[in-house]
Amino acid sequence: MALGGNPIFNGKSFRGATQAPQAPYGQGYGQPQYAQAQTGWNPAQQAMSNDQLKDLYNRPAAGPADTGRMTFDDVIMKTAACLVAVIAGAAVTLTVAQGLASMLMIVGALGGFVLAMVNTFKKQPSPALILAYAALEGLFLGGLTRILDGMFPGVGLQAVIGTLSVFAVTLVLFKSGKVRATPKAMRFFMIAIIGYAVFAVVNMVMMWTGAVQSPFGLRSSVEIFGIPLGVFIGLLAIGLAAFSLILDFTSIEAGVRSGAPQRFSWTAAFGLTVTLVWLYVEIIRLLAILRGDD
Repeated sequence: MALGGNPIFNGKSFRGATQAPQAPYGQGYGQPQYAQAQTGWNPAQQAMSNDQLKDLYNRPAAGPADTGRMTFDDVIMKTAACLVAVIAGAAVTLTVAQGLASMLMIVGALGGFVLAMVNTFKKQPSPALILAYAALEGLFLGGLTRILDGMFPGVGLQAVIGTLSVFAVTLVLFKSGKVRATPKAMRFFMIAIIGYAVFAVVNMVMMWTGAVQSPFGLRSSVEIFGIPLGVFIGLLAIGLAAFSLILDFTSIEAGVRSGAPQRFSWTAAFGLTVTLVWLYVEIIRLLAILRGDD
């Protein structure tokens, strides 16, 4: 099975990382406690030690949470925290004045990109930086949604529903085992993602230089059989984002099974947040292109 499709998970102790169960001396499971050496023998102390020993042996086996290993619950809680930060950031740009919202949107886009790079290549996850990234992306998404929803009313809500639907369907397919990150699928994914990245860069340059005047560049100015190019590109991008979720789930599952340290649940949450942000952007852009073509 192919692992590590999302670069965020590479080198983050998700593959092959293990952490042996450890506990402070005298406080572990099935390990007696010893007092400091004292002169003489005290029967009361000996009786207490025997009771403690019996209690320790009767305790249940240590689980992942007890031994400081990552669990699915950790990932869920930290991903929820990141999404709350995204929603909070989006709420700001959706409610402030239009001029300020545009400025915050730019700050969110640039700041989010910088922190994405920092968090991706950072050896140890930083909860503060990951939550800051989520909040900045929220500023960007809120501004983008405000602009497109103003042009095409209702498109923002449709994009939210679409993102949650794709996430839910992808998770169900992964849990059922019907969709897996096979080596063949990974090769197709890598070729497609490189091609998409090249197109995105070319399209951005043409929009910046004024070579293309349409709002979405080549996506809306070029048509194939009367259908905007952006529709085909958007469907491809949504498919790539959905498969990226499969890769994220695969890496998280591997991390939990191999006993990755608990702190890397923040890395897992960061990876999922990045993919969900990408998915939302692709869906709302596709919906805007479809609405603009009506």
